[in-house]
Amino acid sequence: MDFQPLPHAFPFRFADGVVERTGPAQGRVRASVTANAAAVRATGFPSAALAELVAQSALLLEGGDSALGRKGFLAGISDFVVERLPEPGDVLTVDVAIAGRLGDTVKFEGVVRDAEGGAIARGAVTVKQGSA
Repeated sequence: MDFQPLPHAFPFRFADGVVERTGPAQGRVRASVTANAAAVRATGFPSAALAELVAQSALLLEGGDSALGRKGFLAGISDFVVERLPEPGDVLTVDVAIAGRLGDTVKFEGVVRDAEGGAIARGAVTVKQGSA
């Protein structure tokens, strides 16, 4: 998978790269993303960092539109639940999919999973095209 880096820099970059992407032919645009658990944990606000991880994963998915992925901003977080915080050494993946679109606003649903596939966090983020 061709990885286009995010504009985020250390220590605020949590998503490492796209593992798999499926397209509209399968009915939903979806991506699996690897994540840096140590960076999430080190923020001091790991619950908020998990929501940001889902948002960064949505940017990597690019919303099916490269302009949105590179010029969008996080406009909202909803129904975000953290089951447990990542532990040092955890290998995280994020499954993110487009849940809906209205004009230049896209809602993504995401699930953060540990190496065993168990969900540690889930919720939705809204990304708006343009600048804040």
